[in-house]
Amino acid sequence: ERPLRVKEVGLADGTKALASDGAPSDCVALALLGLLPEKIDLVVSGINPNANMGHDVTYSGTVTAAMEAAIGGIPGLAVSLDSPRNHLLEIDFSPAAKVAKQIANKVIVDGLPPGILLNINVPYLNYEKLNGIRITRQGLRVYRDSLDRREDPRGKPYYWIGGDEPTGVPENGTDFGALSEGFVSITPLH
Repeated sequence: ERPLRVKEVGLADGTKALASDGAPSDCVALALLGLLPEKIDLVVSGINPNANMGHDVTYSGTVTAAMEAAIGGIPGLAVSLDSPRNHLLEIDFSPAAKVAKQIANKVIVDGLPPGILLNINVPYLNYEKLNGIRITRQGLRVYRDSLDRREDPRGKPYYWIGGDEPTGVPENGTDFGALSEGFVSITPLH
């Protein structure tokens, strides 16, 4: 364990914000435990530059932060953009931000059932090219990990966990299926 540091920062539009050296879930916990004096209406985590679908949600700091909110009784949204792997140009988050704002506004008005968070994945398309929004279930992620054993100059073994990029099964009704057809995927998680 270590202490968490928090400092005030300015956002690009001049808004004052707080930044922490903790994990995303630590940031939410700090706020829920009293760092912020005002009531928290909604937690939006992300926008993560890569999709969090299928089993990825168990590894995702973005999803964990929204989960921390749901555990604390606050509606939580985890927002991720399915940007191309090894994308060399600057990533355009604006379509995902527009989608996140629409969903956040709806959740503020209608709320969410207790203990539920929304895992939102947005295709890497211009906003006008999105085909709509689908409520989905978690799909099946296919991992092709491998263990590469090597030896250092002293003959001691060390290991790399690598392999090919994971893929997903684009089954109808799943997060993978929705994204493969150009739809935003919203997967409720409990």
